[in-house]
Amino acid sequence: MDELDLLKKDWKRSEEAYPKLSYNDIYKMILKKSSSIVKWIFIISLLEFIFWTVISLSLKDSSSMKHFNELDADYILIPLSIIGYIVLGYFFFLFFKNYRTISVIDNAKVLMENILKTRRIVKQYVAFNLIFLIISTLVVLFIEFDQDQQLINKIEQASANGEAFKFYAMFIITVVVFLGIAVGVLLLFYWLVYGILLKRLNKNYRELKKLEV
Repeated sequence: MDELDLLKKDWKRSEEAYPKLSYNDIYKMILKKSSSIVKWIFIISLLEFIFWTVISLSLKDSSSMKHFNELDADYILIPLSIIGYIVLGYFFFLFFKNYRTISVIDNAKVLMENILKTRRIVKQYVAFNLIFLIISTLVVLFIEFDQDQQLINKIEQASANGEAFKFYAMFIITVVVFLGIAVGVLLLFYWLVYGILLKRLNKNYRELKKLEV
């Protein structure tokens, strides 16, 4: 049982046996907990961004990345990267803005609205990351099929041998499995991290509704 539950329990006890806790006491505890949760959502999103940036930089000198960088793909990859950074920056701004807003709220109704708003933004953030991963993968595949001479030669050889269908089928299955694993890992991560934080935020929302009854 956490501190908020203890306060609620005390609040409901008889006034003769225990000092009665006011509405403001319970509200301030919920406000403090909600502010802390939103702050951690902001911090974790930044740490996640730093983590993936470090991974990307560490793979920059790999043979596969060097091979891909030799292709004429900047006209697609640069705008795609810029869009990604702009959207992520916007989400970071929203998370930080929500944290600052919730930290100074003195109205239960407004706090409830901001909790719902934060929950919606987190879901949008998760959806964007997953969709951006899928789009980026499809863009990379398009570039490979369009410019990678080694891959083009394999396709031509498979077509000459009458195995074009088999080649494409195996390729599609491989991509689908890769994307499935990647999306599954990300969903698990988001469920373990953001899901737990949102669950606590939802609990605070329910407690506020009870206070307003």
